Amino acid sequence: MFIELETARIFFDVIGTGLELTPDAMRERPTLLVLHGGPGYDHTTLRPYFDRFADTHQVVYLDHRGCGRSTGDIETWTLDQWADDVAAFCVALGIEKPVVFGQSFGGMVAMHYAARHPEGPSKIILSSTAAQFRLDAAVDMMRRLGGDAAAEASHAFFSAPSLERYEVYGETCLPHYTQSYDPGAATFRGRAIERPEVAVHFFTAEMMGMDMRPELAQITCPTLVMGGALDPVTPPICSEEIAKAVGQNATLEMFEGCGHGAHRDDPKGAERVMRAFLAG
Repeated sequence: MFIELETARIFFDVIGTGLELTPDAMRERPTLLVLHGGPGYDHTTLRPYFDRFADTHQVVYLDHRGCGRSTGDIETWTLDQWADDVAAFCVALGIEKPVVFGQSFGGMVAMHYAARHPEGPSKIILSSTAAQFRLDAAVDMMRRLGGDAAAEASHAFFSAPSLERYEVYGETCLPHYTQSYDPGAATFRGRAIERPEVAVHFFTAEMMGMDMRPELAQITCPTLVMGGALDPVTPPICSEEIAKAVGQNATLEMFEGCGHGAHRDDPKGAERVMRAFLAG
């Protein structure tokens, strides 16, 4: 399905009902808004894992502007706009106080949204993401996991992003994002709509120089920060910095032996932590 915002057409998909049938009434169910990473991929990189939460929430996936099936001109590919899109999307669909989950780049959008629109979310979950990109720590972790070739490809791409280096990075570094065999991980790039030009633009224009830590104190809702101890692109220091910057509203959960996305390497553990947070 699509919804027209002011300067973009946003694709979204819904798992589960918004109203639960009970013997005496129709009970409204909370919304879990799932924001994918990248940028440049689409929401299918998170399917079907988060579908499971449709037993308690209406799960809504969207493709960020410029990504997947959504439109949007290059001059609007900014964190401010992506965050404001979340707010406008919720207003347009009548979604009130959603729980917002953001993976990687999606987490950057989620925390910026929660800081710019503190009245918007009821809770946020930030998975394998960063308020400030730490190239030094990322290259060190990539070397630990993939050797010098992976470290060099990582440093080259993030230091001077280009489409050519994006391809090398994908071949050399992406295999080290997960630390356990996941049949779905081997195929998600094949089934996803991939727009590398969005990633190159964002990494060049914003990500390498961004520092959202000062604004995170404006987040007023409960915040769950989930990080992988072996994450080669948003290593543990990134999760720790977010939790520290958010302050008393934040809960930090680090997952040993996990890479970029605990839901991939420790699906049961990630689900247990998320369900406790959602129910709390």
